[in-house]
Amino acid sequence: MENSQIKLWEDLNEKNTLQEMQEYIKKVIEIRGFANQEIEKTMLLLLEEVGELAKAIRKNATSMSVDKNKMYNYDTIESEVADVFIVLSSVCNKLGIDIYKAVKDKEEENIKRVWEK
Repeated sequence: MENSQIKLWEDLNEKNTLQEMQEYIKKVIEIRGFANQEIEKTMLLLLEEVGELAKAIRKNATSMSVDKNKMYNYDTIESEVADVFIVLSSVCNKLGIDIYKAVKDKEEENIKRVWEK
C-alpha cells in the first residue's frame, strides 16, 4: 500500500459514517488511478463483483454443488460484500449520488408500502 492509502486506511474506524466511508473510497479510487474510468466499465466491474459474491454465498452458505477444482478461486463472503460496497460506492461517486441520502429517501418510500408474504 502506498503511504497515503495506509494513512487513509488507518483513519478508518467503526464510528465512520456512511458518507465518510464513501469519501474514503473516492480518495483511494483516485490514488489507485480509477477515478476517470468510464461509468460503463465501473458498472461491469460491479456486476462482476456481485457475481463473485453470489459464488461465495453458494460455496459457503448453501448446500449447492460447487466445482471442487474452483473451490478456492473465490474469496470469503465478507470480502466479496466489501468489494461490492467499494465498487457500488465508486459508481455513486461517479454519478454524484450520496448513498446515505439515497437510502434514506428510498426507505421513506418503503415504510409507506404494505409488505405481504
